[in-house]
Amino acid sequence: MTFTANWSYPTAIKFGPGRIQELPSACAEAGIARPLLVTDRGLASLEITQKTLELMQAAGLGGAVFSEVDPNPTEENLNAGIAAYRQGGHDGVIAFGGGSGLDLGKMVAFMNGQSRPVWDFEDIGDWWTRADSDAIAPIIAVPTTAGTGSEVGRASVITNAQTHVKKIIFHPKVLPSVVICDPELTVGLPPAITAGTGLDAFAHCVEAFSSPHYHPMSQGIALEGMRLVKEYLPRAYGDGHDIEARAQMMSAAMMGATAFQKGLGAIHAMSHPVGATFGTHHGTTNAVCMPAVLDFNAPEIASKFDQAAAYLGIAGGFDGFCRFVQDLNDGLGIPRRLSALGVTTEPLEALISGALDDPSCGGNPRPLTRAALNDLFDAVI
Repeated sequence: MTFTANWSYPTAIKFGPGRIQELPSACAEAGIARPLLVTDRGLASLEITQKTLELMQAAGLGGAVFSEVDPNPTEENLNAGIAAYRQGGHDGVIAFGGGSGLDLGKMVAFMNGQSRPVWDFEDIGDWWTRADSDAIAPIIAVPTTAGTGSEVGRASVITNAQTHVKKIIFHPKVLPSVVICDPELTVGLPPAITAGTGLDAFAHCVEAFSSPHYHPMSQGIALEGMRLVKEYLPRAYGDGHDIEARAQMMSAAMMGATAFQKGLGAIHAMSHPVGATFGTHHGTTNAVCMPAVLDFNAPEIASKFDQAAAYLGIAGGFDGFCRFVQDLNDGLGIPRRLSALGVTTEPLEALISGALDDPSCGGNPRPLTRAALNDLFDAVI
């Protein structure tokens, strides 16, 4: 099987090993002559980033980079990125990295031309229509992990540095113009990051599949995304140089982010305030929460997952799927409690309030009440 392809769903995607070499032509395709590469601090000094900057320089695109990006990016990071974009006279963004670099890069391109604060574009109703669409700069996304799928998303998650609340900022034109998915860029990921990001993709697929909303296309994408994670995440975790596993996981990440147009649920509603308060890795936090949320949602989703388990080759229907999830977590070194990640119950009421306010609540199969979330957090902290 070849792992090189061009796709046009949900945007233009150049997929395959070595395709980072096509970054200059992607910039030309997007109309970018003076890009700012936005990435995170940890990635900025790594070889894959330096080689990408050299590729840009050789093509006459310069080598401008902004990397003051936290693991859970904030509006302070965003303001600094906008300042760098304006100072450099840039005309587009290359969002490069995992979820933090991709999310912040997209927001720099979005907010550079806006006159309102970023919080005015939260994913609430039609707030996105407040934006000046013509002022949004073109975006090229280059993922270096296989997790969030932000490269094919129309939103970014930004943490309010003052309130420690994560907000989803949405606009249709935040969807990158071109995505370069090169699995060779993920080969150097450490096993723990491979696990956490891969399980983020899995959580997206599980919650989209669980959501009660009607979206049969997303339902099918979520199911196949789960299969890819089941088959290939243990391989990528066990051998980081398994290029087939790396490629399939990059596909699964994009599928998860496409599928969750159908909705997310309690896993993400809980994970967002935990990550904003304690700085935990998002995908790992999702993974810890998943078994308890599956158990909570069982009355509404068991029959769905009976069918999914059969497709995935898991014996025992929904119960078998739940056992598989816990075994997968255990095999990838995911702790069973958030306390192992430094999470405490001290701000429990604030965590519950944050979860109730999170838009992911709307996609959960069972209503999320304060009492229900109290029990869920009690089960995972």
